[in-house]
Amino acid sequence: MNIALIAHDKKKDDLVRFTVAYKHSFERHSLFATGTTGLRIAEATGLSIHRYQSGPLGGDQEIGAMIAQNSLDAIFFFRDPLTAQPHEPDVTALLRLCDVYAIPLATNMGTAEVLIKGIDRGDLDWRMIVKESSDKKNEKR
Repeated sequence: MNIALIAHDKKKDDLVRFTVAYKHSFERHSLFATGTTGLRIAEATGLSIHRYQSGPLGGDQEIGAMIAQNSLDAIFFFRDPLTAQPHEPDVTALLRLCDVYAIPLATNMGTAEVLIKGIDRGDLDWRMIVKESSDKKNEKR
C-alpha cells in the first residue's frame, strides 16, 4: 500500500513516536511524506520515505495530486486544531480529496491506531480492487 505521513509542527513529535511504535507495520508499505515530517520520521525509524515539499510550500498539494490519481491508499495526517495554519486552504483541499476518493484518513492518535491495525489485518485490501478498476478505465481511454 501507498501511505502518506503528514503532521503540523506541534504534532510532528506525536507522529514520529507513532511511526516508531508501528515501524514493523509501516516498513511493509511505500511511504510518502511532506518535507520535515518525512525527514524526522526517516531519521527516527530508518524507514525509506519519499519526501515531497514542506506542506506550506506545496507538499500538501503534491500529496493531493497522488490522491486524485488514485495513488494513495491511506493518510496519517496529525493536525493541530488549535493553531491557525497559513496554508489552511491546502489542508482543506486535501481533506476534501480524501472524502471524494474514499481515502482512509487518520487525523489524530486515536484514529491512527484504528487505521494502522486495520491495515495490518487487511481491512483495506479493497483499495486494490479500486485501483484495478481505475487502471482498467484508464486503459480504455
